[in-house]
Amino acid sequence: MIFRQTAVPRYNSGMFNYLNPMPRTLLIALLVLWAILLFGGFIFGSADPSQRMPKWTRLTSSAVLVLAGWSWFFITRQNEANSFVLWLAIGMSFGFLGDLFMAGVMPGGRNILGGMATFGLGHVAYIIGIWRVGSQIGLTDGTARWSSLIAWWVIGAIAWYFVVYRGQQPTTLHRAALPYALLLASTAGVATGLAIQQGQFTWLAVGAALFLISDLIIATQLFNDTSFYLIGDVIWLTYGPGQMLIVFSAATAVALFGK
Repeated sequence: MIFRQTAVPRYNSGMFNYLNPMPRTLLIALLVLWAILLFGGFIFGSADPSQRMPKWTRLTSSAVLVLAGWSWFFITRQNEANSFVLWLAIGMSFGFLGDLFMAGVMPGGRNILGGMATFGLGHVAYIIGIWRVGSQIGLTDGTARWSSLIAWWVIGAIAWYFVVYRGQQPTTLHRAALPYALLLASTAGVATGLAIQQGQFTWLAVGAALFLISDLIIATQLFNDTSFYLIGDVIWLTYGPGQMLIVFSAATAVALFGK
């Protein structure tokens, strides 16, 4: 895999080492708060066959990631990675809106198509940000980018067929699930293409993959009436860390560009 080494800025291996004490403390505090809400809700939540996490801890953990995303944006205004961080913050904001639709707290109750639409907009933002930061840094190897995208498109299409479509009477929701699955797979694809060229972005790719896995589990619920012990928690224990890894990949980009 060949790309211009001179185009890649230096990398500072400490995740928050390049930040001043106050913003570093803020971001670490938000990360800890997110973990307490998500994992604490699971550990201490009421016993339930499908989900231990209370709705309020799930949604608040997601809101904390929105706050973290915009905190990264304001903290990195003088860093060249700021535009990438902006797209991450926008994507996470749409993701939180999708959480509200799926949780049924928006007017009209639970709205699956509304959730898919807002999550989809969030992934469009993620894809734009990831693609642009790769071009900005010089990680533009066509083989890495397009082979990763195609591989994840194939995975997304196969998953849609077996999880959503096969044996079902197609509805609008079934058909909408295909472009949605391919969109989520695209985020994983562009992130993987970036990680292949710059290993520090591996956690970004892992986060995008976890998001897709989480949505596939939701799809098995919606289209196949799948249920197993603590399925709701499994969804959030893949989705939540996935979103966190995407948002905090800001640290990698900012470190690559330096202070």
